[in-house]
Amino acid sequence: MALPTTILLTYGYLLLFGCVFLEQIGLPLPATPILLAAGALSATEHMSFGLALLAGVVACLIADSAWFYFGKQFGHVVLRVLCKFSLESSTCVRRTHDSFGKRGEYTLLFAKFVPGLSVVAPPVAGQTGMPFQRFLIFDTAGSVIFIGSLLLTGRLFGNLLTRDPRVLNWAGHFGGALLILAILGFLASRIYRRQSYMKKLRTARLEPQTLKQMLDAGEPVYIVDLRHPLEFVPDPFTLPGAHQFSPDLLTLQSAQIPTDRDIVLFCTCPSEATAAKTAMTLHKLGVDRVRPLRGGYDEWKRLGYPLDAIEMAIPVHN
Repeated sequence: MALPTTILLTYGYLLLFGCVFLEQIGLPLPATPILLAAGALSATEHMSFGLALLAGVVACLIADSAWFYFGKQFGHVVLRVLCKFSLESSTCVRRTHDSFGKRGEYTLLFAKFVPGLSVVAPPVAGQTGMPFQRFLIFDTAGSVIFIGSLLLTGRLFGNLLTRDPRVLNWAGHFGGALLILAILGFLASRIYRRQSYMKKLRTARLEPQTLKQMLDAGEPVYIVDLRHPLEFVPDPFTLPGAHQFSPDLLTLQSAQIPTDRDIVLFCTCPSEATAAKTAMTLHKLGVDRVRPLRGGYDEWKRLGYPLDAIEMAIPVHN
């Protein structure tokens, strides 16, 4: 019998709960194979579909609620830690903020289907001030949709097994090996892409001390704050004279960026990922004197360098 079916028959709902919980707290451990197998076993009455759904949803709610309160208490610091361990660290913070900015709490209904968004969505909800009761309603609905969809898919496969036992024999011979190869291939490709990206990044960064010296010397530096507007709510400050742009808007208006001075981009992403990605895009568009700021906003603030207050922050949930 295929892995993880054999293990599920031994440890049942506890294993399902543990795998879903570990995935939702951010570990790169895919729970999808376990949920599919549980759905298949529910077709043969070796597991209860309802209890499997309950175990998966409760695991999601416990992990998500914890991240919600961490996000509410510590804000973007939690997001930085989460995304450092994410295989989609270059986009997860920006993508989550963009989604909440456009769709609000409805993001929670589909977040678990999107790599990188699933774990980051709960702390962003807490950071933006969403009431916990409202978060719980939408997160429960999203968890039921996600867990239920995978269990139903597995159940359809289980029904096929009951009609044609030869499918089970094939799964027993090849299922475990294919599962392991798929997971290893996925992790290897993500790690390779991340390392390649980081190598390019290290050669492009501008030290905050150098930027401070340039400003003190009166050099006309064009500083761009790439943070999402929701990040200004808990900390409404920016670098002196910085212009606020989203990465997409900045690239669309690249023709208006001055070419007679240095362009410095900063964000609060792990390893300046958004700033570095935007800088590379601007290079391709002909803007040569552009560099990301090492450490971004957090490093500039940590060093005690001057900040400008932002007059208005975007209002969020009441």
